[in-house]
Amino acid sequence: MNNEDKKVNEEVVVEDHIEAVGTEGDVEWNESSEDNQEAKIAELEAALLATQAQLKDQQDAVLRAKAEEQNVRRRAEGDIDKARKYALKKFAGELLPVIDNLERALENGDKENEAAKALLEGVELTLQTFISTVEKFGLTMINPVGEVFNPELHQAIGMQASPEHESNTVMIVMQKGYSLNEQVLRPAMVMVAQ
Repeated sequence: MNNEDKKVNEEVVVEDHIEAVGTEGDVEWNESSEDNQEAKIAELEAALLATQAQLKDQQDAVLRAKAEEQNVRRRAEGDIDKARKYALKKFAGELLPVIDNLERALENGDKENEAAKALLEGVELTLQTFISTVEKFGLTMINPVGEVFNPELHQAIGMQASPEHESNTVMIVMQKGYSLNEQVLRPAMVMVAQ
């Protein structure tokens, strides 16, 4: 063997030795690497579970916020509706004396007088227009002549014996009552048969 071949052989032996040493180091490194990887996997799994729990909490919070928003919206709509009804109720209550006065004018007007006849017709048309207008907004008349007395709708002024009417029946309406959207605004003042 010449010197060059000898050198090449020595290099190959050195490289084989380095590879063998490196392989042992790799085995040691791989074992510690597996421990590191398992620790890293456990750490990542814990982080994943924590993130999933946090995501679930945030989803619950979003659902609660949406539900609260809907509740606030419903309450606001209810408050607006109540305010509108209250304002309408108060306004309608102020109109009732006007209706009463127009009815009294018709009842007490002289229908035989030709000069008053045209005036009474105008008052009657005004009353009809006025009543049809307020009915569009839910105001209805309570005129219970001949009906059974109902304390929720009627206010008894007195009782009178009457052979023509059954007991506990409304005989005379002194003042008509009114309801607004099925809620009594003013009960009818009535005389009840005994």
